[in-house]
Amino acid sequence: MIFKGNAVSVQMLEAGIAELNFDLQGESVNKFDSTTVSELGEAITALENTEGLKGVLATSGKGVFIVGADISEFVPLFELDPAATGEHLTKNNSNLNRLEDLGVPVVVAINGFALGGGLEFCLACDFRIASATAKVGLPEAKLGLIPGWGGTVRLPRLAGADVAIEWIASGKDQKAEAALKAGVVDGVVAPEALRDAALNVLQQCIDGKLDYATRRAQKKAPLQLNTIESMMAFETSKAFVAAQAGANYPAPVIAVKCMQKAAGMVRDEALEVEKEGFIKVASTDAAKALVGLFLSDQVIAKNAKGWEKKADKKIAQAAVLGAGIMGGGIAYQSALKGTPIKMKDIAQAGLDLGMSEANKLLSKQVNRGRMTPDKMGQILSAIDPTLSYESFDSVDMVVEAVVENPKVKHAVLADVEKHVSDDTIIASNTSTISITHLAEAMQRPENFCGMHFFNPVHAMPLVEVIRGEKTSDKAVARTVAYANAMGKKAIVVNDCPGFLVNRVLFPYFAGFAGLVRDGADFQKVDKVMEKWGWPMGPAYLLDVVGIDTGSHAEHVMAEGFPDRMAKSYKTAADVMFENERYGQKNGKGFYSYEKDKRGKPKKVATQEAYDLIAPVAADSKDFDNEEIIARMMIPMATEMARCLEENIVGSAAEADMALIYGIGFPPFRGGIFRWIDSIGIEKFVELSDKYKHLGKLYEATDAQREMAAAGKKYYA
Repeated sequence: MIFKGNAVSVQMLEAGIAELNFDLQGESVNKFDSTTVSELGEAITALENTEGLKGVLATSGKGVFIVGADISEFVPLFELDPAATGEHLTKNNSNLNRLEDLGVPVVVAINGFALGGGLEFCLACDFRIASATAKVGLPEAKLGLIPGWGGTVRLPRLAGADVAIEWIASGKDQKAEAALKAGVVDGVVAPEALRDAALNVLQQCIDGKLDYATRRAQKKAPLQLNTIESMMAFETSKAFVAAQAGANYPAPVIAVKCMQKAAGMVRDEALEVEKEGFIKVASTDAAKALVGLFLSDQVIAKNAKGWEKKADKKIAQAAVLGAGIMGGGIAYQSALKGTPIKMKDIAQAGLDLGMSEANKLLSKQVNRGRMTPDKMGQILSAIDPTLSYESFDSVDMVVEAVVENPKVKHAVLADVEKHVSDDTIIASNTSTISITHLAEAMQRPENFCGMHFFNPVHAMPLVEVIRGEKTSDKAVARTVAYANAMGKKAIVVNDCPGFLVNRVLFPYFAGFAGLVRDGADFQKVDKVMEKWGWPMGPAYLLDVVGIDTGSHAEHVMAEGFPDRMAKSYKTAADVMFENERYGQKNGKGFYSYEKDKRGKPKKVATQEAYDLIAPVAADSKDFDNEEIIARMMIPMATEMARCLEENIVGSAAEADMALIYGIGFPPFRGGIFRWIDSIGIEKFVELSDKYKHLGKLYEATDAQREMAAAGKKYYA
């Protein structure tokens, strides 16, 4: 053994070949944390001092190669000055340069994920041999960052500017075959043949049959483009990338600019340009928010995995009550991810609709080449449409997804409980009705909880798992495990009207209602909030949700929280509901809807909507953007603070991820609590006080005032 650390080791094989192995102790994957970076430097020193060394094979002792940098180390990095950030980058850049400059060839065997810094290490090697199951990529742009260990320098020199721009700007993982086609890896072999194949390539380098020196020189030289070619490649790309990324995500454009500026430079000069670009993006609010989201996502994944480990059995057979669009979506998702499911309805027409929904979603996959017709047939056969409770005694999990009416749900829940085993878990897909209240119809309330999917089920990642007063840990654990099996992001919340997401969404809608009442143009409010980062403004969102659905939920919220959610005036949405303008579902709401060329609904503003709401709106008033944002966001933020303080949700991280996964809160803002932290809790409280005359929804909580006085943050 030449070198042995906790993350990196080097041992001599036969014929003068050394194996540089990554195997971070105590972790399931390899990553470039500070330990790995430090030990890699020591390992390279050992290689530099090894007599008789002829070549180096780089391998991983885990099921993946290196998944990237340790993102948790980036949070304190944001608090450092630019010089300290640059020093952080320099340590591993020095390692990779020394590896690239070794007097012997280096071949890497990529056996799984090689992402971010993991791929950057591979790019510094002379040849890259990948397992057929490997995936590689530079995902830093998804975190609001750019590659910082040579990705913007080596990738364009190896694979060309076009490939580098596409890979870095998109941040997408690439399969091994795509990487081979792009010239990023040099060979793809079966997993069991990887080590031998990499050793064979290394031996050919040692024997002079493969010219590694010329390849190495290419990576260290300026990019092989003349001035005109460089301008064409980068100027065109900048405009396209900027349009795709949007103004709130600066990292992809900065990455392209770095590649353009460094195109005529040798490696070490180009790395300095990359470092400057990294320091620039690291200081942006978007990077802080997106890195924070990555860490918060790990929190909810860890929590969900923890619940799954507590589950006493796997959900081998599921059932959904109520077919239709929602039931069909649940059935589709369950069958798609491998859990057979019965889909029960009281009418054949409902079953036909549910199967049609599943068939439509699967057909899209087949038409796009993402699924074979045979696979589609297998998935459809895993959905068993039925009008009876036959064989329900063998079902492990039932999801009730009937109409959002407590009396109907009570009857259905009491009925299904008679046909399942004493061990079956029953969950309601209610979006607003108290789980504790629904459990009153149950003989075994400990086996009952909420499982709130968001529509459309196949597209929305979030599932709220709601614990009622008598819900057992067993019911929560099995339900979370089922959500995990369906590929969903499960967040466990405690029971209250609207649970978490809808409870804070309706104060947001109340902010919109107040603005329109006071003379704001609903189109302008939509545009301002969309520019702020929401995928759609509040009027458009109400149309998509369904104004009839919103009206029902609003009544539930008002009954649950009358001090701040009961209305004292008729709103524009009430007018729409009275006039049966339910939104997209029947073609008219705040907007009217026409089919575009692809058959999708396209919104059109009409005078008819303005005429209808005129009696409940003040004379037109031009609110400035900041006031619109404040009046929309303060109610949502104060209500979410109450949810956290009342332990409806367990942490700020879970609350933020619920809004991002459930209703599309702007990711670059990091969630509602990260947004408050970014403007400062003191300023938020001042802003709340400015608008508190609008009602209790605008009042900061006592805990928020205490935080402001103490200078605290939601994320320490």
